[in-house]
Amino acid sequence: MCGRFIMTGSSKDIVASFQVDKVLFDAHPTWNVAPAQSVPVLLRPEGETLLTCFQWGLIPPWAKDPSIGHKMINARSESVMDKKSFRQAFLQRRCLVIADGFYEWKKRGRHKQPRLFHMRSKRFFAMAGLWERWFPPRGGTLDTFTILTTTPNPLVADVHDRMPVILPPEHHLPWLDPGFRDVMALKSFLQPFPEDQMDVHPVSSKMNTPRYNQPDCVLPVEDELKTVPTQQSLF
Repeated sequence: MCGRFIMTGSSKDIVASFQVDKVLFDAHPTWNVAPAQSVPVLLRPEGETLLTCFQWGLIPPWAKDPSIGHKMINARSESVMDKKSFRQAFLQRRCLVIADGFYEWKKRGRHKQPRLFHMRSKRFFAMAGLWERWFPPRGGTLDTFTILTTTPNPLVADVHDRMPVILPPEHHLPWLDPGFRDVMALKSFLQPFPEDQMDVHPVSSKMNTPRYNQPDCVLPVEDELKTVPTQQSLF
């Protein structure tokens, strides 16, 4: 899965890295994005690529309770067309979620420590997302998204059995185009990102707390699991 990530740039940084026609959101760095937070996304509803802001955790239009979004922060790419909650969004409402790293937790016995995965180039990347517009009972609208996941590349597999779908630049425009509905072609995009373009390092457990959002979240620290025995003795 993908349960936390980082986006440590500004709107200007995003515009410099992606093809953006219109900026609707003033992005700021965040070192610990958690579900239910609002973050920068790209979409292309009418031929222009927009930089805007959606809440993480997809709420389907038919939902009566917004808390369902907490269960829909990720969508498995293998079964996305089989799920009522994601099917129409996959066909018509796709987005790119901007990040420059994501966290997963490596476990050994009862111990675990977060790891930060990022590009070796240290550049932004785009995760494949789906979005929906929900109409709260008291009025207004709420735009939410989910992140598609796939099987991990070998680098991520050492830590977790899923990873976010990271799309290469050549797939950005077709992914964002709501008129492009070739299901087989779209599903062919949902592959593990090459491990030789990625890197990983252990980070502080401070970021386990969603409210903790400071630059030191991403700094490399000592690998605590190296000193943890694989099996605990019973005696």
